[in-house]
Amino acid sequence: MPKIFRIYVRYVEAASQAVGKFSMYMVFAMMGILLFESISRTIFNVPHIWVVEMAQFFMAAYYLLGGGYSMILDGHVRMDLLYSRWSARRQALADAFTSILLIFYMVFLLGGGISSVKYAVKYGQVNYTPWGPPLAPIKIIMAIGIVLMLLQVIATFFKNVAQARGKPVT
Repeated sequence: MPKIFRIYVRYVEAASQAVGKFSMYMVFAMMGILLFESISRTIFNVPHIWVVEMAQFFMAAYYLLGGGYSMILDGHVRMDLLYSRWSARRQALADAFTSILLIFYMVFLLGGGISSVKYAVKYGQVNYTPWGPPLAPIKIIMAIGIVLMLLQVIATFFKNVAQARGKPVT
């Protein structure tokens, strides 16, 4: 594999790992928010209208920012009927093919995400709930997560092609 591709894979995976490890801790923030609400509602009888939405925002950021790291760990779901019986090269070819399909999907998802961010920023979009938080911050985070995932899918494609050629990326 050309040196530029190896460098790309190394840097994208380093970024995916850093963001993914950071996003793992967002679960604790979400748990803290929900625990705060449980204590506030149960003990003090003071419910808050912002808790469920804030937990949803943290959850969306958690899984979108952690997507690339999940790919590195091979933690995604795979329907394995024949795959485990194949050779490493054949698995890499199948993964390269599915990576192409995933890249296609991610490009369309990114287009929708950017459009959504532009709309939220331009019109000051807020959620139609009693709390009514602005949606631009979470939409920006979601678009960043989609970009990182797209970059990681491309890096994974390069790794799969190298594996299929019998020259895995080290």
